[in-house]
Amino acid sequence: MAGGSIRKSSFNNRFAVSFLLITIRCLLGSSSNDVKIYDIQIVNEFDHDPAAFTQGLLYGGNNTLFESTGLNGHSSVRKVNLQTAKIEALHKMNNTYFGEGLTLLGERLYQLTWLTKTGFIYDRHNLSKFETFSHHMHDGWGFATDGKFLFGSDGSSSLYQINPQTMEVIAEKVVTYKEHEVLNLNELEYINNEIWANIWQSDCIAKISPTDGTVTGWILLQKLRMGLIAAGYQIDVLNGIAWDADEKRIFVTGKLWPKLYQIELHPHRGQLPLSIEKLCLGGSVD
Repeated sequence: MAGGSIRKSSFNNRFAVSFLLITIRCLLGSSSNDVKIYDIQIVNEFDHDPAAFTQGLLYGGNNTLFESTGLNGHSSVRKVNLQTAKIEALHKMNNTYFGEGLTLLGERLYQLTWLTKTGFIYDRHNLSKFETFSHHMHDGWGFATDGKFLFGSDGSSSLYQINPQTMEVIAEKVVTYKEHEVLNLNELEYINNEIWANIWQSDCIAKISPTDGTVTGWILLQKLRMGLIAAGYQIDVLNGIAWDADEKRIFVTGKLWPKLYQIELHPHRGQLPLSIEKLCLGGSVD
């Protein structure tokens, strides 16, 4: 009986361990399956300055957009009427600067610049008052805020959390999808406790958990670029996400795009034409 009890106990222990391992594998396997894929529906179209090399975009309330544009000699921060696309205020940047990401915290607009660690702070009302700051990312690409902290990208797979008082990096998360690092994080927006990021040179937006950097969803916007090209427009890549928190509206545009779109998300149905790796990660991974 003693020997039988030992064998039974040993069997139970092995069964428990096996069950635990299977459970862990299932949980790990299901984590990637929990990443949701979304298609979009165009709700509305608005005119957009086709000469604007859009680097940062945000919604400021009362049908007002704030936009940062790039290219040396053409970089600016501007306040734009959503309905008419009329530029209501404009700050033209020094020709040595290439404008990048933009976000609004309180009454202050924070703007990054490319290939420098210099940024600018503007008064949201007239854009004429600004201060200079330095940041500690490798470069300045995208900027967003949750109302308390800033979040930044530098074109790598890193998502930075930044103290707006000191501009010190509080935390740095590597953004991942399955086992892959997600490179080329570009323009950012904070929406419903997630960071949404344009992936440079793709037609995809990644929904990212700011807690651990994992991708929780992919938004596929290929039809926007394809529609503009089919209409004969010469455009650059998708870039620019704005969120109207009051009316729950999502706006997107791109560099040199003549249109800005209000979109809704819908779960993707059926098979994808290509894998997410090829659609959204540049096809550099299988």
